Amino acid sequence: MPSFLVSALTLIFLFVLSSTEAAPTYLDHFCDNTTTFSPNSTYQTNRDLLLSSLSSNATGRDNGFYNTTVGRNPPDIAYGLFLCRGDVSTDVCQECVATASRETVQRCTRQKVIYIWYDECMLRYSNRSIFSTLTEVPGVSLLNTQNISDQDRFNRLLGETLRDLASLTGNDQTAGEKYATKTANFTALQTLYCLAQCTPDLTAYECNRCLTGAIANFPNCCGGKQGARVLLPSCNVRYELYPFYNATARATAPAPAPSLLPPPPAATTRGKGKFSSQKIIAIVVPIAVSVVLFFALCCCFLRWEAKKKYNAIIIQEDTVGNDITTAESLQFDLSTVQAATNNFSEENKIGEGGFGGVYKAWKHWTDGTPLELLDPTLKDSYSRIEVLRCIHIGLLCVQEDFADRPTMASVVLMLNSFSVSLQLPQQPAFFAQSRTGLDMPMKGLESDQSTSKSMPWSVNEASITELEPR
Repeated sequence: MPSFLVSALTLIFLFVLSSTEAAPTYLDHFCDNTTTFSPNSTYQTNRDLLLSSLSSNATGRDNGFYNTTVGRNPPDIAYGLFLCRGDVSTDVCQECVATASRETVQRCTRQKVIYIWYDECMLRYSNRSIFSTLTEVPGVSLLNTQNISDQDRFNRLLGETLRDLASLTGNDQTAGEKYATKTANFTALQTLYCLAQCTPDLTAYECNRCLTGAIANFPNCCGGKQGARVLLPSCNVRYELYPFYNATARATAPAPAPSLLPPPPAATTRGKGKFSSQKIIAIVVPIAVSVVLFFALCCCFLRWEAKKKYNAIIIQEDTVGNDITTAESLQFDLSTVQAATNNFSEENKIGEGGFGGVYKAWKHWTDGTPLELLDPTLKDSYSRIEVLRCIHIGLLCVQEDFADRPTMASVVLMLNSFSVSLQLPQQPAFFAQSRTGLDMPMKGLESDQSTSKSMPWSVNEASITELEPR
């Protein structure tokens, strides 16, 4: 089977498997209307670059936390961070951050300060520094609608458990995290599950203070309920009477000794009625295999049809005396191209290749104005984040050292997924900057009366264009 078909099937299989992952669960967001920016402003460009950077760096973070800035001048600097729940995988974290990055631009179109919360992660950005700073407002409280029995005893148990959990979370230094869980037995058949987390850039005192303030909101917002959560910019805390986190991801603080009553029978459902892993595998694997086989057959059929068409066109072109014999030239036959261009008339010529596009792209990238490359007629009919990522990938493909350029397989992954982190592009090989004073002489155009050819501008000479007279 051809290598391109193997690559295509691999991508399709990965896509099918990834599509079985549940989408991030949106909780709430807040847009600060006191600070706004103008369309196509420098801050908007910096904001879009920031969101792209956050999405690209959501993988490989052991503590699920990352912060960064984009911009140079204080009024237009964009500060941003994300925090993934301590028990989720890196894949779930990346998907959540990518979703949050897309959603923020739609939910808060012109605000400079926003917060967005999901069950799996939190993302925020601002035009002021937000790093290593305790932020307790704005806040969001969400509750379980089920009422609790024996409310007084439950409140006492909840208060003691959450106080211990706040102290445990603030002092947690595992992999640079500030995340902890704790359980407590409410009845012989009911267990209280609690989770708390702070952004790792806070001190132990700041984390404990943030969680204490969040816990103090429970009696007012959620008294008498079986579960609730409070979400703040710097921390969050939640409790339920069912396991809502992955207990195997991190060691959970042990519950008090259980009663001597026999343990309850194993439940067939967990949380909100999720399927068991065996059922999921039994459903997903046959579907995935069927889809892969279907696409494999389609690819083979299309390749066979293309080969038939290619052979037919070659025979036809040889008959009329034209010399088109390569598959790359057969998207349109020669007669069609000649008719469309008025036999290659100069009046129909709209441009030609060269190094100008690379030079222009690099200049706009370094000046912080990459969107100037777009056709003005596109207006707002494009995704700024996707355009910036495409420009970023394009500059990686023309770096001066060809060993640093990504392979085509890497480019395909970069274009189809935010899971691949993008390195900062280096100066392109075609970027002709001044070499005055350097020991390498500038190479220009050598000419005489009979011949004229351009000398290579590329330093590594991996790409050379020579012009010869016709």
